[in-house]
Amino acid sequence: MSSAYKVIGYIGAGDLPNVTQEALFKLTHINLAFGHIRDDQIVTHHLSNMGRIAELKRLHPGVTILLSVGGWSAGGFSEAAATEEGRRAMTRSALRVIDEHGLDGIDLDWEYPCYGVAGITASPEDRRNFSLLLRELREALDRKGAVDGRSYSLTIAAGADQYYIDGTEMAEVQRYLDYVQLMTYDMRGGFQTLTGHHTNLYAPTGDLFRISTDASVKLFERAGVPRDKLVIGAAFYSRMWKSVPNMQEGLHQMAGTSGGYGPNYAELAADYIGKNGYKRHWDQEAKAPFLFDGSTFISYDDEQSIAHKCDYIKREGLAGLMFWEYGCDRTGVLLEAISKGLQKMD
Repeated sequence: MSSAYKVIGYIGAGDLPNVTQEALFKLTHINLAFGHIRDDQIVTHHLSNMGRIAELKRLHPGVTILLSVGGWSAGGFSEAAATEEGRRAMTRSALRVIDEHGLDGIDLDWEYPCYGVAGITASPEDRRNFSLLLRELREALDRKGAVDGRSYSLTIAAGADQYYIDGTEMAEVQRYLDYVQLMTYDMRGGFQTLTGHHTNLYAPTGDLFRISTDASVKLFERAGVPRDKLVIGAAFYSRMWKSVPNMQEGLHQMAGTSGGYGPNYAELAADYIGKNGYKRHWDQEAKAPFLFDGSTFISYDDEQSIAHKCDYIKREGLAGLMFWEYGCDRTGVLLEAISKGLQKMD
């Protein structure tokens, strides 16, 4: 794809054999999910299909493949970052993993510095230690790159709201990173019973939770991250609330459940959008679609919302778009929408 913008797909190792050549050429970057941290070391022994990396690079030499380390409920970061010895051990293991699998760099998905969510260890010292860890990694990757005659990438996935800014030193952190990926999905759902958009571009009137993709971009820019280092996110899956009052098409209503994970996009296209009693609605303010059948509310991204995100990237001078995750859309419709939306303008 001829594009000045990054198109970054998170792909689980189990899905590597399912990456079609057509899809591969629409990607500039692959974030391979997920390496883990054990005893201050990045490990990949639990990942399958790692031999497929070389084949993908042969088919598309221009694609950049990073190992994403961490993910939701993945611990070990706070402990590794807490000491100079731990940071060095983790850095040595990063270099080893890059060499072992022919990778182009590391993407850290620490969810989240300073917060012990999902039962992981956390400390107030994470804020400073995160910066020190990234500096250690950046310097080691640069030294390796000087020897190898090439560059290696270091990136992070960042929580989209103020809590992440508070738990990190973003003005310093960004200096060590190629770009910062904003997880502008799951912005509501798992912790809220109030229905709403989970991956909206803007916050609409009447939305109690004011977070949106645009709000997140502005937060990180104010925190010191240049716009041309910001990548926004798209969701290839949905969030679903049940027992929703039949008012305002279910939007901004107190539901009987929190917004748990709903169907992925392929499932939505097959069985939900305009089917089985589900009507598609479009929120013009939020630039986001949603489904409602009278009692179940579903928030998701589709071709139209992705087109608006792509226009926003171009208009605001951002680095590109990433998505979670490849296996959630076997139709290929959403990746095609991203590819089309971010094609280089003459």
